[in-house]
Amino acid sequence: MQHVAIVGAGMAGLSCAESLRRAGIQVSLFDKSRGPGGRMSSRRLETPQGPAIFDFGAQYFCVRDTAFGEQVHAWEACGVVTRWPEARADAFVGTPTMNAILRHVSQEHDVSFSALVKGLKRHGRQWQLICEGHGTTLYDGVVLALPAEQTAPILTLHDFELAQAALFARSQPCWTGMFAFAQPLALPQNIVRNSGLFAWAARDNAKPGRSGPERWVVQAEPQWTVRHLEHTPDEVGPLLLDALSTLSGSSLPEVIAQSIHRWRYGLSAGTGLGCLWNPGLQLGACGDWLLGPNIECAWLSGRRLAERMVTEISIAAE
Repeated sequence: MQHVAIVGAGMAGLSCAESLRRAGIQVSLFDKSRGPGGRMSSRRLETPQGPAIFDFGAQYFCVRDTAFGEQVHAWEACGVVTRWPEARADAFVGTPTMNAILRHVSQEHDVSFSALVKGLKRHGRQWQLICEGHGTTLYDGVVLALPAEQTAPILTLHDFELAQAALFARSQPCWTGMFAFAQPLALPQNIVRNSGLFAWAARDNAKPGRSGPERWVVQAEPQWTVRHLEHTPDEVGPLLLDALSTLSGSSLPEVIAQSIHRWRYGLSAGTGLGCLWNPGLQLGACGDWLLGPNIECAWLSGRRLAERMVTEISIAAE
């Protein structure tokens, strides 16, 4: 295997790419977004008090695995990770934003952003991506580092057994609100969990390495999100603000900027499979949905798939 295409430049895709690159395999990544992030995305809004940058996906991560811990310490030495003990004693965040980690890692790779891959075509023993502007290059292998719901339709046409794992995996949705205020909210604590309709509410500017105006990220609990899933952001925004006002116990200060985001595939349950790989087709998948619902699991899934690919390549070469 000489050249691998990875669809998805989030934590799982970049982890897989990093391990493959270290093994001497050429890797090209494709992502539909304008920049690295996935569930670690950040969003910038302009306000009269200056820019407000929100972490609106994953809020922090923890370390359990030794190898991941070594990687986190390396990121810490590079200044893109720091501890956030207010969230948990063992919590880390990216600095100055959560997606700073992925921006740092992606600099070492060939990544095409704003590249929506709609499917794959088989040409002999190679693969072609169905992607506008990227339709002529052939790849020896393909990795799908996407949510299960986006992985399943692509795999179904080529390996239904692998596709079944994705079909049975389900992610929970999450409406997320990003609000910047002219004045601080009347809330003494910076983090509130599982209160009212919120699974999480946090003063984003209180995170380590942050600055800028008073801003809050609120994430609705899954059941509430499901009931309002097909509502518009204009409909959901006032509901989130009303709930935030109730949480603070007083009327809110002036909102100087806001954005509402619907994560259709916000939180995966994790199938425990680790990764998927068909050596005959040189086709596989990785992601947190194959292991567990957190950043560490996404990183581990990508790494495990790369190790499996490299091992099978070595065996075939003997």
